Amino acid sequence: MKSKITVVGLGPGSVDYLSFNAYEKINKTVKERLFFRTEKHPTVDWLKEKGLSFNTFDDYYDKHETFEGVYENIVGDLTEEAKNGDLVYAVPGSPFVAEKTVQLLIEKSKAGSFDLDFIPAASFVDAVLAAVRKDPVMGVKIVDGLQIRDQLADTRMDTLITQVYDRYTASEVKLSLSELFGDEHLILVVRAAGIDGMERVEEIPVYQLDHLDYLDHLTSVYVPALSSEEKEKHDFFDLLDIMARLRGEKGCPWDRKQTHESIRNCMIEEAYEVVDAIDKNDYELMAEELGDVLLQVVFHSRMAEEKGNFDIGHVIEGICTKLIRRHPHVFGDEDIDTASKVKDKWEEIKREEKAEKTHSESMKRVPGSLPALMKSMKIQKKAAKVGFDWDEVGPAFDKIREETDELLEVLQEPVLSGRRAKEEIGDLIFAVVNVARFLKIDPEEALNSTIDKFVERFSYIERKSIEKGMEMKEMSLDEMDLLWEEAKILKNG
Repeated sequence: MKSKITVVGLGPGSVDYLSFNAYEKINKTVKERLFFRTEKHPTVDWLKEKGLSFNTFDDYYDKHETFEGVYENIVGDLTEEAKNGDLVYAVPGSPFVAEKTVQLLIEKSKAGSFDLDFIPAASFVDAVLAAVRKDPVMGVKIVDGLQIRDQLADTRMDTLITQVYDRYTASEVKLSLSELFGDEHLILVVRAAGIDGMERVEEIPVYQLDHLDYLDHLTSVYVPALSSEEKEKHDFFDLLDIMARLRGEKGCPWDRKQTHESIRNCMIEEAYEVVDAIDKNDYELMAEELGDVLLQVVFHSRMAEEKGNFDIGHVIEGICTKLIRRHPHVFGDEDIDTASKVKDKWEEIKREEKAEKTHSESMKRVPGSLPALMKSMKIQKKAAKVGFDWDEVGPAFDKIREETDELLEVLQEPVLSGRRAKEEIGDLIFAVVNVARFLKIDPEEALNSTIDKFVERFSYIERKSIEKGMEMKEMSLDEMDLLWEEAKILKNG
């Protein structure tokens, strides 16, 4: 027959929280089979006054460098002790609230070596809520103060931050709260909740949190949510609410009228504006333009949600799942150690997802709305991956000459030149892109650079014509060519 570990909750502090069942179980257990995670608890003091004897794990906190190490060793010892028969393990508060050792015991019990039983109790959360006189029905987020950077508070609902036990932790919590709520937001610091004669609740602004001199292991921080009027910073959920209101019955006539098709070009325009901000190395502008792209994502998602097609949750779920699936070397156990191998694996997984049986299918899936230079580069790269490529750049240059000759030949036949010239120019541009690919040059960037250079030199010619009191159209081509060369010399220094 398997042994049983009975986990008993002691309640949050005052002996008034200790249940009759918990007291009976503890009182009837001999010292050798009774273990307390810690004796630093008011109820334990009362039990000691009653003559109760037990074992504690308090010395483990000095033996091990991390809390994880403490908890793992406690559970390891309890598991070993259970081999000798039933035992009782008492923990502060509730066994199921902020009690890592209990969660580890539950995991260990799945192996079947021992059974678990529980005598529940009120948690410190109940005591804190009573101390601050708050009803959690509208939602309370519980955050570990030691993990504040990974478990951010939520401005839309109240937040209870635990384990704010020293000034260093308080400082970390303060910095995180300041970013979300502002320095002046009023918070409630709660110490020794539920303990008679010790409970303390103090309302202070965020910036004073790490100035307090009474912080200890019994200290928590209760952070009220921000009202819409108090908000200095907005978050993603505010954007969703704003879009819902704009599209709602009493919203904006223009926003309500839009469809996926009517704002299609907005997505293209906003994406190009982000690229422009990147090219300018303007981070403030980049943040603004990325916001405009995000608006388009939310706008389309809202319209789709109204039709029952998908919502923003589906969009986020889709991209998260895709990223995890396409990075098996990060989220799985595959060994991929170079960026080029990562890219190859990405394409391989992508083809599997799209059920592409041929490379032609992969080419046909390249979006038709992509800029032509970008699209041609993608197509050529896909062809090169299966060996449809030259070994060196020389033949690619020969192809440019060949396509140039064919274009010149077509232009000698005026009757056919229109349609065929268009075709041959396309072939010529495609050949130029191929050379760019060999040279690892982005043709879009190269052409944009040339356009900018042209505009700059043209502007120089125009300025000089104005200085001479002339209209540009009054200048001869030779005069403009001279100024063009002058602009080149000035630019090159």
